[in-house]
Amino acid sequence: MIPFRDDNPTEITPYMTVTFIALCVLVFLYEVSLSPQASETFIYMYGAIPSVVFGHAQLPSELVGLSPFSTLISSMFLHGGWMHLISNMLYLWIFGNNIEDVMGHAKFIVFYLLCGVLAALSHAVIDPHSNVPMVGASGAISGILGAYLLLYPHARVLVLIPLGFFTRLMYVPAGVVLGLWILMQVLSGGMSIGHEGGGVAFFAHIGGFGAGMILIGLFKHPHVKFFNPRHYHGNTDLW
Repeated sequence: MIPFRDDNPTEITPYMTVTFIALCVLVFLYEVSLSPQASETFIYMYGAIPSVVFGHAQLPSELVGLSPFSTLISSMFLHGGWMHLISNMLYLWIFGNNIEDVMGHAKFIVFYLLCGVLAALSHAVIDPHSNVPMVGASGAISGILGAYLLLYPHARVLVLIPLGFFTRLMYVPAGVVLGLWILMQVLSGGMSIGHEGGGVAFFAHIGGFGAGMILIGLFKHPHVKFFNPRHYHGNTDLW
């Protein structure tokens, strides 16, 4: 299922959601402006490498751009390709505004970065000797998805569902969309154990999702309740 929007209105302008999207886009545009060799160097300098983060290996001095722990943050703003960027930013745009809405701009910054760091560590501990850089905002965004699931499982999400040669647009409860999403991450993560090399950091998604579910209770405004009833916004007759 490919999500397009939800029917869950917000009360504040999501300045930080937009800012995170803009930063990711600008960094990626810089990445693609580099030569292939310079781009690879950039990834190794600012991506999070598990073996370096845990002190099992060191980068050559010319590749050290930040401290190992700092790369857990910088790596959130790097992406490995256009589809990687677009899919992440789509999820951030759809679900991030509601999470920013329930905690405010300043708390959202901390929540987003903290989920991203915990997500990266979740992936790194699976293979702490890996020399493959981790990049992407998906760990932090997974935290947003975990929080959204607890707050708005009854909100409806407009999704595109491929049906062989046909496709259909329909509204599906967020609990179904996000429940299936995390189930796929768990199953894919289980199948990826023991496989070396790059690819999707499924355990970062799982760790970020769990972090979001745990942390949302600490970050949301006290009056915001879990499992909010469904909101409606505009025409939702596609269900």
